[in-house]
Amino acid sequence: MEKRQLGGLTVDAMGLGCMGMSFAYGDIPDQQQMVKLLQAAVENGETFFDTAEVYGPFTNETLLGKALAPYKDKVTIATKCGIRIENGKQVVDANTAGIQRSVEGSLQRLGVEAIDLYYLHRVDPQVPIEQVAYTMGQLKKAGKIKHWGLSEAGVATIRKAHAVEPLAAVESEYSLWTREPENELLPTLEELGIGFVPFSPLGKGYLTGKITAATKFTKGDGRNNLPRFTEAAIAANQQLLNVIAEFATAKQATPAQIALAWLLAQKPWIVPIPGTTKLSRLQENLGALKVKFTAAELAQLNDLSQQVKITGDRYTPELAKRAGL
Repeated sequence: MEKRQLGGLTVDAMGLGCMGMSFAYGDIPDQQQMVKLLQAAVENGETFFDTAEVYGPFTNETLLGKALAPYKDKVTIATKCGIRIENGKQVVDANTAGIQRSVEGSLQRLGVEAIDLYYLHRVDPQVPIEQVAYTMGQLKKAGKIKHWGLSEAGVATIRKAHAVEPLAAVESEYSLWTREPENELLPTLEELGIGFVPFSPLGKGYLTGKITAATKFTKGDGRNNLPRFTEAAIAANQQLLNVIAEFATAKQATPAQIALAWLLAQKPWIVPIPGTTKLSRLQENLGALKVKFTAAELAQLNDLSQQVKITGDRYTPELAKRAGL
């Protein structure tokens, strides 16, 4: 597979987001089937996997540890710390003692000697980011982690952290219907030489064209609570799907492949991490690596997609408070 650089870390041009295999989207898939899927992913050339301590919590890391044990020397695993569950709710907590405990737990669950890429899952306004960066540097020196990153961080925080301990990557949402990173984040990352890992590159499934206003999500599916997934918003945003569908037809590709290929074409240091629980979708997503745009085609897709005003915020007000700090 094509490789890309996240700071000093070499990874596949496209990773696999593993959250949905045991968390966030309603009914939990059969975990033995997910073991088979993860192993099939490696056999299909996928070697970059994204998880987090809070996914489950803990069960997603355990799943990856079990499934990827036979491929330890072939795979790169990113995980995250800094969110804990308290009384059933997620609490952002980046105290350094907690980070050090989290590292030990993640190492054990993943069954590895060092974590390839370790993110602070959300910025904690109660803990100076310089303190977090210093802690990550100490963990690198101790051989517990190899590289570190931030998730959903603002540019001022990124600059402060990078000055103390260089960041390999920043992970945030970016796709054809979430373009905010283009304003400040992407220019900052390019300036500093930090890689970018877009999560939800398929708009939590919407950009595949498989979700309609009639779609009913199962109980426990986080999309039930998101403003962009109300019946009205789903219908209003169909205009963007129409644009994507035109390019899919012209390129003999699927809408998902167009959305992913567009992301890959933005910068050579962007590594999207679409998630799936199906091998067929994994193979479809990897097919996006073969879809190429001419400069004129890319300009046209940018122009037409930006003409569509997206309806609905990507987060609830409560979740939005935790992003971009």
